[in-house]
Amino acid sequence: MNLPRLVRTSSFRLTLLYAGSTILIFALLFAVIFWTTTALMQDQIDTTVTNEIDEIRDAARDTDIDSLRHTVADSVAHSPGFFYALQDRGGNLLAGNLPGLEPVTGIREWRDDGQSPGHPHGGIRGRGVIVAGGAYLFVGASALALHEMRESVAHSFLWGGAAALLLALLAGAAMSVSVLRRIEGVSQTGRDIVDGNLRQRIALNGSGDEFDHLAVSLNAMLDRIQQLMEGLRQVSTDIAHDLRTPLTRLRQRLEFVRERDMDAAMLQTTFATMLTDIDSILQTFNALLRIAQIESGTRRSSFVRVDLSELLHTVAEIYQSTIEENSQSLGTHIEADLRVLGDRDLLTQLFANLMENATRHCTPGAHVSLRAARCESGIEVNVSDDGPGIPESMRGKVLERFVRLDVSRTTPGNGLGLSLVAATAALHGAQLRLHDNHPGLRITVIFETKAEAT
Repeated sequence: MNLPRLVRTSSFRLTLLYAGSTILIFALLFAVIFWTTTALMQDQIDTTVTNEIDEIRDAARDTDIDSLRHTVADSVAHSPGFFYALQDRGGNLLAGNLPGLEPVTGIREWRDDGQSPGHPHGGIRGRGVIVAGGAYLFVGASALALHEMRESVAHSFLWGGAAALLLALLAGAAMSVSVLRRIEGVSQTGRDIVDGNLRQRIALNGSGDEFDHLAVSLNAMLDRIQQLMEGLRQVSTDIAHDLRTPLTRLRQRLEFVRERDMDAAMLQTTFATMLTDIDSILQTFNALLRIAQIESGTRRSSFVRVDLSELLHTVAEIYQSTIEENSQSLGTHIEADLRVLGDRDLLTQLFANLMENATRHCTPGAHVSLRAARCESGIEVNVSDDGPGIPESMRGKVLERFVRLDVSRTTPGNGLGLSLVAATAALHGAQLRLHDNHPGLRITVIFETKAEAT
């Protein structure tokens, strides 16, 4: 792993921040421990020497200097853990195991390397008082334990802080390496896709962490992009295939007109046929543009509250006469006050296409049904017939562009009707399902609760 790249990662910089915070916490903890333990040990020494001074003064009754001198001398002989100095007003040492001191009252402490006569290694901490006749009495104890404790706490902090800092940096480096590997995996996937491998996807490690969630979202986006690209290639191929026939036929008719002498009536008839072919081509392109517009999602911004019940009744009335002309029958059952959020024109086109397909592909005497009702997940609309139906193997294919069943190729159409229905349903977040109606076909459109107007 490239070290300069590693230290530039945000995770490593965050690790440095955490390491600095750790050292700061260690320093605060050290200050508290150092202060409290030092104060405790100092208080213990101060209490001990104060009690010793009180015992000396009580034993000597603090009456005269000779009595104090004898008491101090006795304490030196029988209390080896203490250090004493009794001096007269002039500073002359009368008794004790310390050299002469400056007559300073109160707590005093000094460190010494033990080389000075009478001074122990580690220094002394004690108290000085003025006693009878203006004499000066000092009683102290060794401060070695106090200084050793201070050094021990300081060394523990230094070693502990260094270990914590090292562990934090190692953990940060390990985390940064892991993050870089995950990011490199995403980058490599992106490069593979740019090189043309649209099937490449970001690998998941199964931890369910934020990288896995991001990978799932990106993979879903890549699936959608692949689907759109494949659809674009398929549409390009289908357009070239399906428009080649009418364009070839149109060219043949133009050549026929150019090469033959035709009277006005025959020319009118030929031109009318060519205009029909041109209109068919234009309808195909218009349908493709409409599907592209729907799939782009731009129409979603114009969604309003739509009375679906009234819309379905209107579609049924429009196709009532056509169905009767085909010697077919229409049955409707539409619940009142069914409302969705959507584009009224697109929803009208959706159900008009379904009704158009039902009546066009059914023989005389067939029955077409339009039903709409509330269901557990929202609103369910069914358009069914008892015609020839669609084989189960083709129910997914017929929703693609330019796909037509063999039995439908002799009827007018461009194979885009159900593609438009599927695109409109997807825009509205609705489920589109094709079922066997035993006999015939039943197409179900389910508007989920989230699409329902409140």
